[in-house]
Amino acid sequence: MGFLLVGCGLTALTIGARRGYALAREALAPLVHAGDPPRALQGSAVRPAGGDCRGLARRRPLWPLSYPGRFGGPVTATRSHPQPAAVLARYEPVIGIEVHCRPRTASKMFCSCSADFDGAPPNTHVCPVCLGLPGALPVINRRAVEHVLTTGLAIEASIPAATRWDRKNYFYPDLPKGYQISQYDLPLASNGRLAFDTSEGPVTVGITRAHLEEDTARLIHAPGPDGKPASLVDFNRSGAPLMEVVTDPDIRSAEQARRYAEELQLLLRAIGVSDADMERGQMRVEANVSLRPRGEEAFGTRVEIKNMNSFRSVERAVASEIERQARALDAGEPIVQETRGWDENRGTTYRMRVKESSDDYRYFPEPDLPPLHLDAAWLDALRAGLPELPAARRARYIDALGLSPYDAGVIVGDADAVQLFEGLLSRGVPAKPAANWTSGEFLRARNEGSAIDIDALAPELAHLIMLRVTDQITMMNAKQVFSRHISTGESTGGLAAEFAQIADASTLDRVVGEVLATNPGAVADYRAG
Repeated sequence: MGFLLVGCGLTALTIGARRGYALAREALAPLVHAGDPPRALQGSAVRPAGGDCRGLARRRPLWPLSYPGRFGGPVTATRSHPQPAAVLARYEPVIGIEVHCRPRTASKMFCSCSADFDGAPPNTHVCPVCLGLPGALPVINRRAVEHVLTTGLAIEASIPAATRWDRKNYFYPDLPKGYQISQYDLPLASNGRLAFDTSEGPVTVGITRAHLEEDTARLIHAPGPDGKPASLVDFNRSGAPLMEVVTDPDIRSAEQARRYAEELQLLLRAIGVSDADMERGQMRVEANVSLRPRGEEAFGTRVEIKNMNSFRSVERAVASEIERQARALDAGEPIVQETRGWDENRGTTYRMRVKESSDDYRYFPEPDLPPLHLDAAWLDALRAGLPELPAARRARYIDALGLSPYDAGVIVGDADAVQLFEGLLSRGVPAKPAANWTSGEFLRARNEGSAIDIDALAPELAHLIMLRVTDQITMMNAKQVFSRHISTGESTGGLAAEFAQIADASTLDRVVGEVLATNPGAVADYRAG
């Protein structure tokens, strides 16, 4: 049966009848899984432990710093790296950004191995599918597809009626199959856009596409047992879902490159599709940089920059590459289409390899997976589930609540701050003091390492702020109450009683009189000078 199926598959691919091949496969394995936790492997099909497939979504149903910005608060307070004016006077940078991020799923892209492999022993989250063993069949992760579709809706992209998977062929030790299942000419989302602020004003960048693919294994270069250099391969990451978001060549400066990456991270976190943590490898940024003489329309030769592990690195690397290319062009040297790495310590890029073209990858349709038809009702459900997007939230905070662009940007840029601020508003706290306490005392305590339960803090802080708003406690004492509450968990109401501010003048006169009466000696000394 296996030999016949392979023969049918090759024949179907040859004559273009991939649909017939897919139907022949349907009896063996469901081609879509729900992104649930790991299941037992039975033969070539991925099934839940015990062989019960009811938890799987089968294929067929899926077929039917701090300056104000226009789009919200402050542009991030990272120090910018302006290009020399002489360079920008002669050349215009043309930059495109590719961002790879790991969607939030419980399992990998085409198998049911756990995607929670950070910190796990090497090669413990693997199966025949993600190891690339012959005969293992891929199963589409529905949750990963939903995350990319949600991203497409958030960036106002076009969603096709159907998409498909393609094989990207190349050899490297971290790619066990010798090819990567990706998407070539029919991505899940295309023609989107993302707006953000910079020091020179608002910018809108077109987004060419957002598509899904599987991640590669992780290479570890370290001395071997004999002390000689060795390369080790950890396949835990192999087959993990990876969303790639590619911009149009609309970016014109290193600062814009950084700001785009920051805004995309904020969006992905806000809609819940990815944690996008660069330090944990959940978001990787690559830049394609070229220069062209001012006034010309034709693009120059682009160079890809990798190994940028922070937003600061993105800005520094792009700025460095712009200057390198300008020096080369001034000297009459041609720019080579290549991939370069960023050396953070030296502050410069270095050559890694000559850049491949798309033809070098010999893309062709993935024969083991059918086209994926995107049902309109499915998209409508995803659209209805979108939360308020960061740009809209910032605009509401500024226009409806009267916050400054700075305060709005600080709050919207932090998920905990948004949750607390909204919780305070729902309890009747005025917007301005709620914003001040959220962006000030709360973020300071949280960033100092305090473990804070936002749901528990909101009513306590709301009570404290209202005491301050009604002048029942001084600001200094209110901050002390807040600090003690964070440290001990004591009620802010009880703590505030110790610092209660006397507002009634008659009460204050009576207390002062009693103090003076019980301390006649001190009064006499004071009067005597």
